[in-house]
Amino acid sequence: MPGKKAGQEYLDWVVNARRYEYQLSGERPVLVESFAHAGPTPLEIDIHRGIEVGVNLAGRVERQFQGVTMELGPGDAWLCSVWEPHGWRVVSKRNQSVVVIFLPEFLGDEMLGDLPWLSLFAVSPELRPRTAHRAARRRILNIGRELREEAMTQQPGWEIAIRHNLLLLLLTLRRGWELPAVEERLGRQRTSDLSRIMPALELLHGEHVSRITVARAAEACALSKSHFNTLFRQTMGVSFAKLCLRTRAAFVAHQLLTTDLPVKVIAEEVGFVDSSHLHRAFMKRYGMSPVNYRKRFKESST
Repeated sequence: MPGKKAGQEYLDWVVNARRYEYQLSGERPVLVESFAHAGPTPLEIDIHRGIEVGVNLAGRVERQFQGVTMELGPGDAWLCSVWEPHGWRVVSKRNQSVVVIFLPEFLGDEMLGDLPWLSLFAVSPELRPRTAHRAARRRILNIGRELREEAMTQQPGWEIAIRHNLLLLLLTLRRGWELPAVEERLGRQRTSDLSRIMPALELLHGEHVSRITVARAAEACALSKSHFNTLFRQTMGVSFAKLCLRTRAAFVAHQLLTTDLPVKVIAEEVGFVDSSHLHRAFMKRYGMSPVNYRKRFKESST
């Protein structure tokens, strides 16, 4: 999209992110989008109910997950779980990428050899598989191009082709990845486990500007607190309490970039005790104060 300003690119992504949330359904469980950027863009924070798999096709892009920052080149892929706050920004000229966002049911209980595909998403972001070597990068790059082509042409059976290529991509990542021993027990989860905790994730997203207690989340899933805590940690790779805090911090980041509200007002809106409480949580998550974050990234989009 030559000639577009960075601020317009930012607005385009916000619109697309909202589309992901409202268009995914049982009748349409997958969405595929292709993006092209003429130059660097400001950081954008996103969160949605679908699982996300992306492939960088050209140029370089920075992806952030739960405090982990990765710079990706052509043939690199990224994985993002449901309702997981994440950020991205283009850091080079002529960047292209393809993004697949889908409901867990789209892949069901398919196996990647000895592991359910969901296991790749259940571990923490820094332990998820990365492109292991040059041959895998070339293969993933070709898969990414196939995904983009299928999504653009949408010929009969295109969703079947998307599913096939998505599984092939995940299998390629799986072959170069050894499940971390410390999280092996936590990683072997199935789609049915994710479905059981989905009411808590929906609750968290629906009321992300307030505090959701573990007891309330467990009740929404019709589980005891102890069973809920165990199942949630096993399936999402993080505790419900920590995910709540990260989600609220992501919403704060969004407010800092899209509004002129004072930090104190945002802190109250999102449910932090005060601006000092927000400051500590934000520093831990983003490595800078809310004021510096707004100054650094909001100015770059104007």
